[in-house]
Amino acid sequence: MRTDLEEEFRAFATAAIPRLRRVALATCRDPHRADDLVQTTLEKLYAVWPRVHGVDDPLAYARTTLVRSLVSEQRRHWWQRERSTADAGHHVVAAAQTERVEQRLDLHVALSALPERQRMAVVLRHLEDLSVAEVARLMGCSEGTVKSTTSDGLRALRSSLETVGGRGK
Repeated sequence: MRTDLEEEFRAFATAAIPRLRRVALATCRDPHRADDLVQTTLEKLYAVWPRVHGVDDPLAYARTTLVRSLVSEQRRHWWQRERSTADAGHHVVAAAQTERVEQRLDLHVALSALPERQRMAVVLRHLEDLSVAEVARLMGCSEGTVKSTTSDGLRALRSSLETVGGRGK
């Protein structure tokens, strides 16, 4: 690849990694698997960057690649999937952010409890702010399915978060 295209790709990847990782982590719930998905996405994107760099929104292309990689991975047989080990837990959180972190953890736990398709629909619709049509295209289903799946997921999230809130958090 030409040097100018490589520099452009590096700049794009540096800016896109946090957002792609957030989507990957929210949909798959495993930080190691999320990192692998982002890496796979960037590898695929690098291979086609000479064609993709000129599109209006390369982040949308990357997000589509990430979601399709996740869906493809989910279709593999269980014995063909890679498994990650538990996180070592080397993250330090500032005391001033404790409440915000607890809220995010509660949301993460609630999202984790959702079935994968509901979680994917909720994340793409509300975290990534995609339209119903875009989510339907990414997930390979009808718009009605996206609407009902998102509705069911939000109902389950609200119920789960109310339960956590009822415990005095």
